[in-house]
Amino acid sequence: MTTPRVVELRKNVMNRHDRKAALLRRYFQSTQTCVINLVSSPGTGKTELLTEILRSMVDRGIAAAALVGDCATDNDAKRLETSAAPVRQIVTEGLCHLEATMLDEHVQGWDLNGIDFLFIENVGNLVCPSAFDLGESLRVVLLSVTEGEDKPLKYPQMFNSADFALLTKMDLAGPCEFDLAAARDNIETVSPGMTVLETSARNPQSVQAVVDHMVQLRQLDLGSQSVPTDSLSTT
Repeated sequence: MTTPRVVELRKNVMNRHDRKAALLRRYFQSTQTCVINLVSSPGTGKTELLTEILRSMVDRGIAAAALVGDCATDNDAKRLETSAAPVRQIVTEGLCHLEATMLDEHVQGWDLNGIDFLFIENVGNLVCPSAFDLGESLRVVLLSVTEGEDKPLKYPQMFNSADFALLTKMDLAGPCEFDLAAARDNIETVSPGMTVLETSARNPQSVQAVVDHMVQLRQLDLGSQSVPTDSLSTT
């Protein structure tokens, strides 16, 4: 007899999360900030790659900032700060994903007007983050060559919910005997037509290609937006 009550409670909780995410999305649209939610399992090189993406954007005069989530410590935030971009840390105290309410707390008092890109480095996890909308413009899933080619098949919900995928640590593809064709086929199976970019934090050209793609997507997004003018706050 308790199951219906548990289901109803979960629905109510998720509805609150979704409402907060919708408010955040309206706020981000009002500031014309492209918010990119980076999701992956631990060890994909997410922080190192994001550091290089931020550094590239700063060098090109693109205003970028980052929110980084972690279960404990601010180590990743310190690494990202070396890019010279503004960074804020969210410590989840053991929670395996970020939620819209956490973002809302950490963007308060942060003027995003003039910030072209806000990156959210989510907690390393391919399960829980797939279910939580953060009000992002784009969700980008990372798969490293060190993980194997079958991750998309094991975690289809995450790959299916993403807008595009990054294959990371491509400089190690040879030593890892990574089957690139199989990885692409598996992503295509789960999410047909998804754009897949190959990159490495140690390859500046590949980082530039990722930045170029993100800039293009932001321009397309701005061209399609109809932004409410009465929502300049998330509260």
